[in-house]
Amino acid sequence: MNSPQILRIHCKNRLSGGRSLKDYIEERVLNIANYIVESSATVRETAKKFGVSKSTVHKDVTERLMQLNPSLAHEARAVLDVNKQERHIRGGQATKEKYLHMEQR
Repeated sequence: MNSPQILRIHCKNRLSGGRSLKDYIEERVLNIANYIVESSATVRETAKKFGVSKSTVHKDVTERLMQLNPSLAHEARAVLDVNKQERHIRGGQATKEKYLHMEQR
């Protein structure tokens, strides 16, 4: 006979529609990776789009994706590496625009 605790754990690992939590995570990982590759999105943009944290996006792309689809992992990682190299440029542009707006007031 199943104890209530075992039943609760089993129910927690199922999402609506009969999908398991693992299936949901794998689907999210692949969707995130495809989004990054197709749109050259940053981790921050991707996190906002999918409603998850930046840490989750980073872990999905750098760890989980490699187990699911290594070739897609390399493509996504290449996009993230380029974004990281350009990060200081975008930051400088944002600061410049901030001060331009302040002068106009």
